[in-house]
Amino acid sequence: MKGRMNTGLGEVVINPDVIATYAGSVAVECFGIVGMAAVNMKDGLVKLLRKDSLKHGINVAINDNRISLDFHVIVAYGVSISAVADNLIGNVKYKVEEFTGMEIEHVRILVEGVRVID
Repeated sequence: MKGRMNTGLGEVVINPDVIATYAGSVAVECFGIVGMAAVNMKDGLVKLLRKDSLKHGINVAINDNRISLDFHVIVAYGVSISAVADNLIGNVKYKVEEFTGMEIEHVRILVEGVRVID
């Protein structure tokens, strides 16, 4: 489902892929996030995604113009996962709501792996 907003001049429709791409770019800027992860359900393998395919690590659901986001992330070794998750949720909630004009219903963080940063 796409996000829809009615304005005085017409209707604005936001594709979930646009929201996912923007949310992914916000997420990789957060401290402790190495990158987004793609999970291969068949083999159970986790792959670190490149910067140009960040939206594949994010699931976006829109219900009644409220956004739900699921992030599949890889975190840096040695950082507090709860602190990284709190930081990620706060940044994404603020920036995506500001970007879309829609409310964030919930953000779910799924930590798929840990990597040592060189």
